[in-house]
Amino acid sequence: MTWLDWSLIGGYGVALLAISLYKRPGISDESGFLLSGRTLTLPAFVATLVSTWYGGILGVGEFGYLYGISQWVVFGLPYYIFAMLFAWLLAPKIREMAHVTIPDAVTAAHGRPAGIVSAVGIAVLVSPAPYLLMCSLLVLFFLPSLSLSLVSITLSLLIAGYVALGGFRAVVNTDRLQVVLMYLGFFVLIGFAWHELGSPVEIWKQLPEAHQNLTGGHSISYLFVWFFIAIWTFVDPGFHQRCAAAKTPAIARKGILTSIGFWFIFDASTILAALYGRVMLPDLETAALVYPEMATRLLPSGLLGLFFVGLLATIMSTLDSFMFLSGQTIGRDLIGPTHTRIGIFISAILAVVLIWLMPNVIDLWYTIGTVVIPGLLIPVLGVYMPVFRVKNMHWLMLAASGTSLVWMLFLYESTGIEPFYPGMGVALGATLISRAKAFS
Repeated sequence: MTWLDWSLIGGYGVALLAISLYKRPGISDESGFLLSGRTLTLPAFVATLVSTWYGGILGVGEFGYLYGISQWVVFGLPYYIFAMLFAWLLAPKIREMAHVTIPDAVTAAHGRPAGIVSAVGIAVLVSPAPYLLMCSLLVLFFLPSLSLSLVSITLSLLIAGYVALGGFRAVVNTDRLQVVLMYLGFFVLIGFAWHELGSPVEIWKQLPEAHQNLTGGHSISYLFVWFFIAIWTFVDPGFHQRCAAAKTPAIARKGILTSIGFWFIFDASTILAALYGRVMLPDLETAALVYPEMATRLLPSGLLGLFFVGLLATIMSTLDSFMFLSGQTIGRDLIGPTHTRIGIFISAILAVVLIWLMPNVIDLWYTIGTVVIPGLLIPVLGVYMPVFRVKNMHWLMLAASGTSLVWMLFLYESTGIEPFYPGMGVALGATLISRAKAFS
């Protein structure tokens, strides 16, 4: 790293702060703070959704390095499918409703107890912990003498500060810059890897056989769990928030469909870079750092800094969005309508604690998705589709997520059955029984 690289990183930080604090007149009420006044145009919608959905870049790189093209089966294809379904089934309906948050909508459809339970689940689901961990690891890559605790605490407070000041508008404004940087960084890395190591066809021949297989050596059951975890899309507050903030229902639907195309391009870039990394660095000890390690070996001064800015932008775009969403849920939906800013700082503290308990990105995603989604899917669908509405929804939610948690802690090793399935089975079974009683 030379002075030029550090200057680019420093300039990125200054630009991020300046853009996030830019104040747009006329949107100072709750709708302005939480939804940017419901004025998102198509370009802004696509920029913020595309960039926010890719904060797990180091975890994605780790999976691609270890398991090859199965990265696309786990983190690509399922999300395209569910995003497309979300666009056609839910996006316009969300924009047409007056609800600001998912717990608002769940409360209106199923009652206050269900709204409270959904708020707890969503606060966990959008915890910024995985992204704070990745950003901290990236800082430690530059400054290894620091400790993970110190870096994560410092970053969490800094990000909470500018998000609390600027609200959703700050998130959208910074995402416009970050979506450009994330693509540019990976295009530069792949270009130099192609020049130094050969074409993708040549790289393909040097990969282990498992890396060329769509399963990556995993069982079909394991892959199916990740496929169903992609249902995360339906209960993701980021999708709901952006649809509610869109200027029109048509923009909400078209924005998601357009984003799928951009996600495909970025997925292709991250997979290709990970495969180059596997050939270039076959004995890498920390697979999550495959992209930074490649960059330090391939890129000259200036472009190295540009790539690291792109990595930071990819992570930060999700980190600040999830910190805002988690804080909004804790502060507004659990504490009270005027406490979103307090909730943001509580979210930052909880993220640091979660990193201390589970310092692995993929484990964090897997655990959160497996436990929380079974309890949230039916009530969220029930907001927009009456066929999924049942009495005492809060008990269904607690039973479904509780089943997955108990199964993960006590029964998974002895049965080999993924905990997601029993939890989801309880949710679907309770819904079918309730609907049968309603028709009888």
